[in-house]
This record gives sequence, C-alpha cells and structure tokens, in this order.
Amino acid sequence: MRYKSMKRKLALEYVLMMPFVIAGKLYGKIFKLKTQHKVFLFFPNGDIGGSPKVNIDITNCLKTYSPIIFFSKKPNNNLFKERFKQTGVPIIDLHRKIDNKLYHFVNFFYRGVIASWINAVENPVVLGGEVIFFYKIIPHLKKSAWCVEVCHLATWLEYSIGFIDKIDVRVFSTERLKKDVELQYKKNKLNSSYFKKLTFIENAIEIPAYKTIENNRLQVVFIGRGSPQKRVYLIAAIAEQLHLQQAPVLFSFVGDVERVIDVDKYPYCKFYGNVKDDALLRLIYEESDVLILTSAFEGLPVVIMEMMAYGKVIISTNVNGIPDYIFHEQNGFLISSKDEEEIVQEGVNYINRLVENPDLKRVLGARSREIAKQRFDYRNFCREYMEVLRFC
Repeated sequence: MRYKSMKRKLALEYVLMMPFVIAGKLYGKIFKLKTQHKVFLFFPNGDIGGSPKVNIDITNCLKTYSPIIFFSKKPNNNLFKERFKQTGVPIIDLHRKIDNKLYHFVNFFYRGVIASWINAVENPVVLGGEVIFFYKIIPHLKKSAWCVEVCHLATWLEYSIGFIDKIDVRVFSTERLKKDVELQYKKNKLNSSYFKKLTFIENAIEIPAYKTIENNRLQVVFIGRGSPQKRVYLIAAIAEQLHLQQAPVLFSFVGDVERVIDVDKYPYCKFYGNVKDDALLRLIYEESDVLILTSAFEGLPVVIMEMMAYGKVIISTNVNGIPDYIFHEQNGFLISSKDEEEIVQEGVNYINRLVENPDLKRVLGARSREIAKQRFDYRNFCREYMEVLRFC
C-alpha cells in the first residue's frame, strides 16, 4: 500500500475508534500506572526467536532508565519470557485483553489507557516495532513523546509507512532493509526529512572462546522456529538425499519443527525440540560444523551471528540481509536458486563439498569468526541505541 492511501485508511480508522480511545484515556487518568517510568517498550511477547533476543538486549541496555515492557500478542511458546523477567524490568502482558478480533473495541480502549499513562510522563521515550500495538499507540501520544521503531523484516514496510509521521527514528538491524525503505520512500516521493530519520544499528552477541571440534560425521544443524518462512521441509529433503547417498553427515533440528514436518519420517536425524537450557544450546553450537537455513525471507537471524562467532560454516538462501554477512565461498555458501528442488540440490552439493574437503570447513569457519568479532560488539550496540533514544 502506498503512503497516501495508507494515511487515508488510518484516518478513517482513527475517527471510528475515537469514542473508545477517549474512554480509555479517561480511565487511564483515573486509574494511573502504579509505578513511574521514563521508557515504554512495546514487544510482541516472550516467544523464543532472534528478534525477541534483540528486544532483550535492548531492554538490558535501558535498565537504568526505568523502562516498562508491554506485551500485546498471544504467545506461541513464551520460552523467552523468563529471560525478559531476568532483566528486572516490569512487564504488563495485555494479550488476553487486546489480542481478540471479536472484541476489538477493547483494543481501542487500551490504546487510550496506555497513551494516557505515557502522556502523563514528561518527555517520554517509546520504543517498539514489528508489533501492531506499538503503531496503534503512537498516534495518540503527545508531541514531546520520542518514538523509535526497530525493524528486522521487510514484511512490515507496506503497513508501517502509514505511521512514519509519528516516528522520530527508524532503526534497521540490516543495511539491506534500510536501503529497501529508502527505495520505498523514493517511490512514494516523500520529503527528504523522512530519509534523515532512518538509521542502521548492528545487532550484538557475546563472542565465545574458540573450541576446535573434530567430528567423525559432519554435524549440520538447523536452529529456529517452525514457521512457514523457514521452509524446514527443504532441510529435511536435503537430509534425506544425503542419507540415501550414505554421506557421513548428521542433521539436527533445534526448535518446534514438528509443526511443519513429520519428524517420525526422519529417524536418521536428531530432533531437540525447543531448547530452554542455555548450557545445552551452547553445547549444540560448539559441537556443530554447519548451520543451514533455507528461509524464504529473513532479516539477519541472530543464530547466524552466533554460529559465525563460534566459527561455524553457514549455508543459507541468499535472501534479504544475509548476503551482507555471509559471503559466498569466503565464510559460507549462499544458495542462489529460487526453485525449491534446486535449493535442495544446491544444499546437498555444498554439504558434500565440506565432507570432501575438511580444510575448507576450517577456513570458512575461521573467516566467519573474524567477521563476528569485528562487527557484533555489545558496547557499540548499547551506545548507538542510547544515542537514538537521546540518552547520550
């Protein structure tokens, strides 16, 4: 949807919802937030994943500025909720009240309530993104509220363009995504002032100590959610072909992949399910040789950053922000095919190359680790977020 048509749609919605929002604002003034906060963070939920991990990192950077977290989406597993709690930042989970289409007027009401609480603060800071409730809140905030959006995926761009008048800074976790938005703005002939609000901040990870691993069989792992975009069935097909070839390769899957494939059909693969134990997850990272992803689209998955830091080879489809970090035949392999059968064949071919040439595996992995050490520093991450949030 184009900028102007999206603005018209939102203007109509704004008029229709106003009675409920006004009621919510009155309620919020009477029943005030019991704790005092400067920063208001809007995240979907405590589900496991790369984007939630970044949200936890941002929260940790902001702990000294009295933040509060609002969850608004029904969780699928909530496996990261405990990590959010460990930050010590209070959480208000609204999903039972507002994530229900049958009672959508309640969502309108809570927009007013939360807006009232934020507007009661002098110069509040509001951060969110890739969660609809954040976008729905910001039109009701006072002008002095400083609104920052965090963007990981291009899937939101057609929707979020309608709110850019209300957003002071748009942060992108990949340079490729920032360029996509610049192109979108050019197509919509937007004023240059909107371009100045766009910035890129590299995500961050801990760099572990390096450990040499010598496996009898090449250990290939998928780590991620069992969502349609991940196309886990393609990785299962790659595993099946290599099994039929009797190649010395073991495939492992970490995540709720049983949602999208029948795990009983692959007895020669290892399935961990969702891993809550950090020590076990670190062990899986350490003992693997290759991370494989066949996603239809991605931002930059945090698991790619983490496996790079462990010095592992990445095999991935050449989508979105991934080729900004994985350089074909330098620190991994990029699958360029679009046809799914060809994707499977490329994956098989690249894994066979690593089986046949163990030295290539070591060279590619070492280069990945060097790139990770150069780019994924926590100190830079926190400093840059402090700057866009105007805390330094």
